[in-house]
Amino acid sequence: MAQTCAQAFIDIQRTANQLINELAQLLEFFGLTPNQYNVLRILGGAGPEGLACVEISKRMITRDSDMTRLLDRLEKQGLVRRERDTSDRRVVLAHLQEEGKRVLAELAAPLKQLHVAQAATMRELGVRLIT
Repeated sequence: MAQTCAQAFIDIQRTANQLINELAQLLEFFGLTPNQYNVLRILGGAGPEGLACVEISKRMITRDSDMTRLLDRLEKQGLVRRERDTSDRRVVLAHLQEEGKRVLAELAAPLKQLHVAQAATMRELGVRLIT
């Protein structure tokens, strides 16, 4: 039983790694990493009020220990902007810029195609997916 669980764990890790690698290849075309895309996705759902950097970190799929540097790169690309919260100067809020919204919109169709293809491959391998 322990061997079966250990093998299942390894298989899950390999599958996740393969899925992320395919995503990374797609995002590379847009000049993004999976973590950068994740931040854009999170901010896209945050609305115009933006989110505190700490809150973005909490919502990340894969934790990035250096949120400041990650946001620096996105800001240099013109995808996000940051500002100090007016009520608490210790808090830095990140906002999705118009260019970030455009990139998310441009990514929507290719991402959907990728996810559909990945799900089909997983079904062919006998993985039962929740829909």
